[in-house]
Amino acid sequence: QVQLVESGGGLVQAGGSLRLSCAASGSTFSINAMGWYRQAPGNQRDLVAGISSDGSTNYADSVKGRFTISRDNGKNTVDLQMNSLKPEDTAVYYCNAGGSLRTFFTGNYYSPGHYWGQGTQVTVSS
Repeated sequence: QVQLVESGGGLVQAGGSLRLSCAASGSTFSINAMGWYRQAPGNQRDLVAGISSDGSTNYADSVKGRFTISRDNGKNTVDLQMNSLKPEDTAVYYCNAGGSLRTFFTGNYYSPGHYWGQGTQVTVSS
């Protein structure tokens, strides 16, 4: 089993920045790729960004150029740096682990694994 704990959410004005962190514990040897998802009220949970163990990444089009995902394999952490935040970024953000990031001709694609964090609220005011 893998446990994921997120931190770093909060309230920020449009144009501001936040950094989310996710720490994994337990059977972390089983983790390959990790990612961040978000879910706004009434919406499905959507991928924000994914990262493989070798640092390959995958971003949703809506966050490209504004968000950066990174990880520290030694510390079993994955971070999401969010810049130039917009009100439409408001959502609960979830860390995911145990997924896979595959490379195709059209780009990289992250598929979620079985492990989810409890979520952290990000609210961007206009």
